[in-house]
Order: sequence, then structure tokens, then C-alpha cells
Amino acid sequence: MRPPPRPIAASEVDGGDAAGRLVRPFTLTGGRTRPSRADFTLITTVTAVDPPPARAGQPQPEHARILKLCARPIAVAELAAHLDLPMSVVVILLCDLLEDGRITARPPHPVSPTAPDLGLLRKVRDGLGRL
Repeated sequence: MRPPPRPIAASEVDGGDAAGRLVRPFTLTGGRTRPSRADFTLITTVTAVDPPPARAGQPQPEHARILKLCARPIAVAELAAHLDLPMSVVVILLCDLLEDGRITARPPHPVSPTAPDLGLLRKVRDGLGRL
């Protein structure tokens, strides 16, 4: 049986307050447990849009933290690690930001399914053997 998820201190999410109240991850997503899109994998790269869309209002504190970290391209897994939040929560929040036009998401480059160049592999093997 898995232990319940660790409560997140408000200071970890948005600077918190002096009382140190705790915020459960599901409250950050408004109770949602599934992302609205399937755009994000662990290695999807996200970047904040600069300037933000004109129709976008003031972001919620957790969204603002994500936008701050996404000033430069960052992988979803790395973002979750920096935020110390479960991947599922981060993906739901990223879906919100993508739908609002505040971030861009770039999928990983597909690996070519073609066979490796055997001649090149032999040259590498021979070169390593000479070392």
C-alpha cells in the first residue's frame, strides 16, 4: 500500500504565508486528475511565450512559477523536479498554459528507424581497438 502523497507547503508553491499552511497537489489543478491534452511527455520541451498573449490575464501563482522556469526551454521532467510536484500535476498545469497561449511545447525529435551504417560502426570498432 502506497503512503498518501506528501502535502506541499504553500511556500513551495507560491511563496506561501508565514503560517506555513499546506496545499495538496489536487488543489493546484482544481481537482482535475487528467490532462486535457496529450501534448506532453517527459522530454517535451516547453518555453514561455514572450510577450504573453494580450487576452491573458494575471496567471495564478503556480502558473507564474512555471512561466518563470520556462523563460528558457526546459524539459517537462526537469520542470517537475524544479517545482517538486508530481508529473501529473505539472502536465495539467502545462495544459492550462498551452491552451492560454502562454507557452509553446516542442515534442522530442523522433529517432530515425533506419539501420546504422555498418561501415561506420566497423571504423569506430577498429579505432577503439587501436587505443
